[in-house]
Amino acid sequence: MKQLDLTENPALEIDRVSHRYGARVALNDVALTVRPSSFTVLLGLNGAGKSTLFSLITRLYAIRSGQIRIFGHDVASEPGAALSKLGVVFQSRALDIDISVRQNLMYHAALHGIARKRADELIAQVLDRVTMADRSADRVGNLSIGQMRRIEIARALLHQPRLLLLDEPTVGLDIKARADILDHVRRLSADQGIGVLWATHLIDEAGAGDDVVVLHKGSVLADGAVADVVGRTGGADLRDAFTRLTGTADQDELEAAR
Repeated sequence: MKQLDLTENPALEIDRVSHRYGARVALNDVALTVRPSSFTVLLGLNGAGKSTLFSLITRLYAIRSGQIRIFGHDVASEPGAALSKLGVVFQSRALDIDISVRQNLMYHAALHGIARKRADELIAQVLDRVTMADRSADRVGNLSIGQMRRIEIARALLHQPRLLLLDEPTVGLDIKARADILDHVRRLSADQGIGVLWATHLIDEAGAGDDVVVLHKGSVLADGAVADVVGRTGGADLRDAFTRLTGTADQDELEAAR
Protein backbone atom coordinates (compact mmCIF):
# COMPACT_ATOMS: atom_id res chain seq x y z
CA MET A 1 0.00 0.00 0.00
CA LYS A 2 1.26 3.45 -0.90
CA GLN A 3 2.19 5.64 2.08
CA LEU A 4 0.36 8.97 2.21
CA ASP A 5 2.60 11.98 1.59
CA LEU A 6 1.28 14.68 3.90
CA THR A 7 3.02 17.38 1.82
CA GLU A 8 1.18 16.37 -1.36
CA ASN A 9 -1.68 18.47 -2.71
CA PRO A 10 -5.18 17.07 -2.18
CA ALA A 11 -6.36 14.87 -5.04
CA LEU A 12 -9.44 17.10 -5.33
CA GLU A 13 -10.37 20.43 -3.74
CA ILE A 14 -13.84 21.90 -4.21
CA ASP A 15 -13.73 25.45 -2.84
CA ARG A 16 -17.06 27.28 -2.36
CA VAL A 17 -18.60 26.13 -5.63
CA SER A 18 -22.14 27.20 -6.50
CA HIS A 19 -24.23 26.50 -9.60
CA ARG A 20 -27.71 27.46 -10.80
CA TYR A 21 -30.09 26.31 -13.49
CA GLY A 22 -31.96 29.55 -14.01
CA ALA A 23 -33.59 30.38 -10.68
CA ARG A 24 -32.99 26.90 -9.23
CA VAL A 25 -29.92 26.51 -7.02
CA ALA A 26 -28.26 23.15 -7.78
CA LEU A 27 -25.14 23.67 -5.64
CA ASN A 28 -24.76 26.17 -2.82
CA ASP A 29 -21.25 27.09 -1.64
CA VAL A 30 -20.03 23.48 -1.79
CA ALA A 31 -16.62 22.71 -0.29
CA LEU A 32 -14.98 19.29 0.04
CA THR A 33 -11.58 17.63 -0.20
CA VAL A 34 -10.52 14.19 -1.44
CA ARG A 35 -7.15 13.07 -0.10
CA PRO A 36 -4.66 11.13 -2.25
CA SER A 37 -4.98 7.34 -1.83
CA SER A 38 -8.36 7.77 -0.10
CA PHE A 39 -11.87 6.51 -0.81
CA THR A 40 -14.47 9.26 -0.33
CA VAL A 41 -18.20 8.59 -0.65
CA LEU A 42 -20.35 11.48 -1.90
CA LEU A 43 -23.68 10.49 -0.38
CA GLY A 44 -26.94 12.12 -1.40
CA LEU A 45 -30.39 11.46 -2.74
CA ASN A 46 -31.16 11.68 -6.44
CA GLY A 47 -31.29 15.41 -7.16
CA ALA A 48 -28.86 16.33 -4.39
CA GLY A 49 -26.42 17.83 -6.90
CA LYS A 50 -23.92 14.98 -7.30
CA SER A 51 -24.06 14.81 -11.10
CA THR A 52 -23.94 18.62 -11.38
CA LEU A 53 -20.78 18.63 -9.28
CA PHE A 54 -19.22 15.94 -11.49
CA SER A 55 -20.11 17.98 -14.58
CA LEU A 56 -18.27 20.97 -13.13
CA ILE A 57 -15.21 18.92 -12.16
CA THR A 58 -14.98 17.47 -15.67
CA ARG A 59 -15.67 20.86 -17.36
CA LEU A 60 -18.89 19.72 -19.00
CA TYR A 61 -20.26 22.83 -17.30
CA ALA A 62 -18.38 26.09 -16.84
CA ILE A 63 -17.46 26.99 -13.26
CA ARG A 64 -19.18 30.29 -12.53
CA SER A 65 -18.58 30.51 -8.78
CA GLY A 66 -15.77 29.03 -6.70
CA GLN A 67 -12.73 26.97 -7.62
CA ILE A 68 -11.99 23.31 -8.36
CA ARG A 69 -8.41 22.00 -8.18
CA ILE A 70 -7.04 18.55 -9.04
CA PHE A 71 -3.66 17.95 -7.37
CA GLY A 72 -3.24 21.71 -7.14
CA HIS A 73 -4.17 22.45 -10.77
CA ASP A 74 -7.14 24.77 -11.27
CA VAL A 75 -9.69 23.12 -13.56
CA ALA A 76 -10.71 26.44 -15.13
CA SER A 77 -7.26 27.99 -15.72
CA GLU A 78 -5.16 24.81 -16.12
CA PRO A 79 -7.59 22.33 -17.70
CA GLY A 80 -4.95 20.25 -19.46
CA ALA A 81 -2.83 19.67 -16.36
CA ALA A 82 -5.88 19.10 -14.16
CA LEU A 83 -7.86 16.75 -16.37
CA SER A 84 -4.82 14.67 -17.34
CA LYS A 85 -4.82 13.41 -13.75
CA LEU A 86 -8.54 12.56 -13.80
CA GLY A 87 -10.42 9.39 -14.76
CA VAL A 88 -14.23 9.31 -14.83
CA VAL A 89 -16.94 6.64 -14.83
CA PHE A 90 -20.26 8.33 -15.53
CA GLN A 91 -23.64 6.95 -14.49
CA SER A 92 -24.78 6.48 -18.09
CA ARG A 93 -23.10 3.72 -20.08
CA ALA A 94 -20.48 5.06 -22.47
CA LEU A 95 -19.04 2.01 -24.22
CA ASP A 96 -19.70 1.12 -27.85
CA ILE A 97 -21.47 -2.24 -27.48
CA ASP A 98 -20.97 -3.21 -31.13
CA ILE A 99 -17.18 -3.44 -31.02
CA SER A 100 -14.74 -5.38 -28.87
CA VAL A 101 -13.41 -4.50 -25.44
CA ARG A 102 -9.96 -3.90 -26.89
CA GLN A 103 -11.30 -1.67 -29.66
CA ASN A 104 -13.13 0.47 -27.10
CA LEU A 105 -9.95 0.89 -25.07
CA MET A 106 -7.79 1.53 -28.12
CA TYR A 107 -10.14 4.31 -29.20
CA HIS A 108 -9.92 5.89 -25.74
CA ALA A 109 -6.11 5.66 -25.86
CA ALA A 110 -6.10 7.45 -29.22
CA LEU A 111 -8.19 10.27 -27.77
CA HIS A 112 -5.50 10.74 -25.11
CA GLY A 113 -2.72 10.74 -27.70
CA ILE A 114 -1.24 7.44 -26.49
CA ALA A 115 0.89 5.72 -29.15
CA ARG A 116 -0.27 2.30 -30.30
CA LYS A 117 2.59 0.29 -28.80
CA ARG A 118 2.20 2.01 -25.44
CA ALA A 119 -1.58 1.62 -25.68
CA ASP A 120 -1.16 -2.14 -26.11
CA GLU A 121 0.90 -2.26 -22.91
CA LEU A 122 -1.54 -0.10 -20.93
CA ILE A 123 -4.60 -2.01 -22.15
CA ALA A 124 -3.05 -5.27 -20.99
CA GLN A 125 -2.30 -3.69 -17.60
CA VAL A 126 -5.75 -2.20 -16.97
CA LEU A 127 -7.63 -5.30 -18.12
CA ASP A 128 -5.53 -7.40 -15.77
CA ARG A 129 -6.19 -4.88 -13.00
CA VAL A 130 -9.97 -5.30 -13.40
CA THR A 131 -9.66 -9.09 -13.94
CA MET A 132 -11.02 -8.89 -17.49
CA ALA A 133 -7.87 -9.81 -19.45
CA ASP A 134 -9.56 -12.88 -20.95
CA ARG A 135 -12.40 -10.78 -22.44
CA SER A 136 -10.30 -8.42 -24.55
CA ALA A 137 -11.59 -9.75 -27.89
CA ASP A 138 -15.21 -10.06 -26.77
CA ARG A 139 -17.92 -7.79 -28.17
CA VAL A 140 -18.95 -5.43 -25.37
CA GLY A 141 -22.64 -6.16 -26.01
CA ASN A 142 -22.03 -9.76 -24.94
CA LEU A 143 -20.85 -8.75 -21.46
CA SER A 144 -22.96 -8.49 -18.31
CA ILE A 145 -23.68 -5.06 -16.83
CA GLY A 146 -21.15 -5.72 -14.07
CA GLN A 147 -18.50 -6.70 -16.61
CA MET A 148 -19.22 -3.54 -18.62
CA ARG A 149 -18.68 -1.50 -15.47
CA ARG A 150 -15.29 -3.15 -15.00
CA ILE A 151 -14.35 -2.23 -18.58
CA GLU A 152 -15.48 1.37 -17.98
CA ILE A 153 -13.23 1.48 -14.91
CA ALA A 154 -10.38 0.03 -16.99
CA ARG A 155 -10.95 2.72 -19.61
CA ALA A 156 -10.95 5.46 -16.95
CA LEU A 157 -7.58 4.16 -15.69
CA LEU A 158 -5.97 3.81 -19.12
CA HIS A 159 -4.18 7.17 -19.11
CA GLN A 160 -2.95 6.50 -15.54
CA PRO A 161 -4.90 9.15 -13.61
CA ARG A 162 -4.37 9.83 -9.92
CA LEU A 163 -8.01 10.75 -9.21
CA LEU A 164 -11.01 8.61 -10.13
CA LEU A 165 -14.61 9.89 -10.13
CA LEU A 166 -17.50 7.41 -10.24
CA ASP A 167 -21.10 8.64 -10.52
CA GLU A 168 -23.61 6.05 -9.20
CA PRO A 169 -21.45 3.25 -10.66
CA THR A 170 -23.52 0.37 -9.24
CA VAL A 171 -26.91 1.40 -10.67
CA GLY A 172 -28.54 -1.65 -12.24
CA LEU A 173 -26.19 -4.16 -10.62
CA ASP A 174 -27.23 -7.03 -8.35
CA ILE A 175 -25.96 -7.25 -4.76
CA LYS A 176 -22.93 -9.42 -5.57
CA ALA A 177 -21.88 -7.31 -8.56
CA ARG A 178 -22.23 -4.15 -6.45
CA ALA A 179 -20.03 -5.63 -3.72
CA ASP A 180 -17.45 -6.79 -6.27
CA ILE A 181 -17.16 -3.35 -7.89
CA LEU A 182 -16.92 -1.60 -4.52
CA ASP A 183 -14.23 -3.98 -3.30
CA HIS A 184 -12.31 -3.66 -6.53
CA VAL A 185 -12.23 0.16 -6.51
CA ARG A 186 -11.27 0.26 -2.83
CA ARG A 187 -8.31 -2.03 -3.59
CA LEU A 188 -7.32 0.17 -6.53
CA SER A 189 -7.28 3.18 -4.23
CA ALA A 190 -5.16 1.42 -1.63
CA ASP A 191 -2.78 -0.43 -3.95
CA GLN A 192 -2.32 2.16 -6.69
CA GLY A 193 -2.52 5.31 -4.55
CA ILE A 194 -5.55 6.62 -6.44
CA GLY A 195 -7.87 9.16 -4.81
CA VAL A 196 -11.51 8.11 -5.33
CA LEU A 197 -14.75 10.12 -5.19
CA TRP A 198 -17.63 7.63 -5.30
CA ALA A 199 -21.07 9.25 -5.69
CA THR A 200 -24.09 7.23 -4.54
CA HIS A 201 -27.53 7.44 -2.95
CA LEU A 202 -27.01 4.07 -1.22
CA ILE A 203 -25.91 4.42 2.39
CA ASP A 204 -24.58 0.88 2.64
CA GLU A 205 -21.94 1.65 -0.01
CA ALA A 206 -20.05 3.77 2.56
CA GLY A 207 -17.65 1.60 4.56
CA ALA A 208 -16.35 2.13 8.08
CA GLY A 209 -12.91 3.14 6.81
CA ASP A 210 -14.14 5.60 4.19
CA ASP A 211 -14.47 9.35 4.22
CA VAL A 212 -18.03 10.57 3.56
CA VAL A 213 -19.57 13.82 2.32
CA VAL A 214 -23.34 14.22 2.81
CA LEU A 215 -24.73 16.39 0.01
CA HIS A 216 -28.38 17.41 0.36
CA LYS A 217 -30.32 19.81 -1.86
CA GLY A 218 -27.06 21.27 -3.14
CA SER A 219 -25.41 21.85 0.25
CA VAL A 220 -22.79 19.86 2.17
CA LEU A 221 -24.32 18.95 5.54
CA ALA A 222 -21.41 16.89 6.90
CA ASP A 223 -18.02 15.57 5.85
CA GLY A 224 -15.18 13.58 7.37
CA ALA A 225 -14.45 10.01 8.36
CA VAL A 226 -17.62 7.94 8.67
CA ALA A 227 -17.10 7.47 12.42
CA ASP A 228 -16.60 11.21 12.93
CA VAL A 229 -19.77 12.12 10.99
CA VAL A 230 -21.78 9.57 12.97
CA GLY A 231 -20.29 10.83 16.24
CA ARG A 232 -21.00 14.50 15.52
CA THR A 233 -24.66 13.81 14.80
CA GLY A 234 -25.12 11.54 17.81
CA GLY A 235 -26.40 8.82 15.50
CA ALA A 236 -26.19 5.09 16.08
CA ASP A 237 -24.73 4.51 12.61
CA LEU A 238 -24.42 6.29 9.26
CA ARG A 239 -28.02 5.56 8.32
CA ASP A 240 -29.21 7.18 11.53
CA ALA A 241 -26.80 10.09 11.03
CA PHE A 242 -28.12 10.63 7.48
CA THR A 243 -31.69 10.68 8.81
CA ARG A 244 -30.81 13.22 11.48
CA LEU A 245 -29.03 15.44 8.96
CA THR A 246 -31.58 15.35 6.14
CA GLY A 247 -34.92 14.54 7.80
CA THR A 248 -37.12 11.45 8.00
CA ALA A 249 -39.06 12.18 4.81
CA ASP A 250 -35.87 12.16 2.78
CA GLN A 251 -34.76 8.94 4.44
CA ASP A 252 -38.04 7.37 3.33
CA GLU A 253 -37.30 8.60 -0.18
CA LEU A 254 -33.86 7.03 0.00
CA GLU A 255 -35.31 3.69 1.03
CA ALA A 256 -37.80 3.81 -1.83
CA ALA A 257 -34.98 4.44 -4.29
CA ARG A 258 -33.05 1.32 -3.23
